[in-house]
Amino acid sequence: MSAHLEPRLLRAFLAVAEDLHFTRAAARLYVAQQALSRDIRRLERELGAELFVRTTRQVALTPDGQRLLPYARRALEAQDELLAAFGRADAARPLLVDVNSPGLACGRVLALARELAPDCELMTRFESGLTGAAGELLAGRLDASFGRFAGLDPAVRARLEQQPVRYEPMAVVLPEGHRLAALDAVPLDALAGERVYAGAGNPRTLEWTGLARQLFEGRGIEVAAPAPLAVGTEEFRRIMAKTRTPVLAVIDFPAMPGSTLHPLVDPIPLSPVSLVWRKGLVHRGVDALREAAARLAADEGWLERPAGGWIPAMDALVMKSQI
Repeated sequence: MSAHLEPRLLRAFLAVAEDLHFTRAAARLYVAQQALSRDIRRLERELGAELFVRTTRQVALTPDGQRLLPYARRALEAQDELLAAFGRADAARPLLVDVNSPGLACGRVLALARELAPDCELMTRFESGLTGAAGELLAGRLDASFGRFAGLDPAVRARLEQQPVRYEPMAVVLPEGHRLAALDAVPLDALAGERVYAGAGNPRTLEWTGLARQLFEGRGIEVAAPAPLAVGTEEFRRIMAKTRTPVLAVIDFPAMPGSTLHPLVDPIPLSPVSLVWRKGLVHRGVDALREAAARLAADEGWLERPAGGWIPAMDALVMKSQI
């Protein structure tokens, strides 16, 4: 066994171990699949152990592969922290950023970041839910996302960094003709007796559903049962017309056909939004995102809590913290 292991080999191993798929792991690492396979074979030779069982249909970790997994993670985390301490990182590669949905405030942060760092390639994806994004961040398949940091498991939060961005006022999307649709703003108490959709059953949005449960508790509002996820405006219109279920949203939620958006008041519930990235990641694109978020928050008062604003106590503590 060699006395020295190249970090590249451990990164190759970790990517395959997490994806259990050589093609996907190679795409994540921006390398050819043949090169990735060579690195895995070299690592196996240097360790004198078979790490994966490969068949034409699946890839699985061997017992030695399972044994290596925690050591590889700790070694790579230590290297990332070392490079971060001395200001070094692979800043040339594209940075993949999840902005949840088009039209939200985090999209404005990304747009300004692109202006601040025009030489960086900031790639966008649109998927909802910080819980789902956090797993992608830790696996290295995603670099940054936005959402409710306090809603993540503490063990997950410990491996991530965050910067508070905005207390985002919440709203409700109502079907046309709903009893409350004529109101400019909807008092929370007026939703008593309603079932409101808040992503229940979606494993990628647990932090949002948890926030809704805390908001609705004691107010006679129920979280609506799980429903198929409507992707696209036409599907949203169809599902809204069919179920007529109000949807919990934020004030910047894009307009959807067959429905109207109304701010919630008395109190004003706030969705705490943070910029989140993997601990130890150093990239000029992350610096640009952080600067953009700070500028917009300062210019537009995003981190000023409105009088009477509601937010869970744990979220309030997280939003006051800065790294």
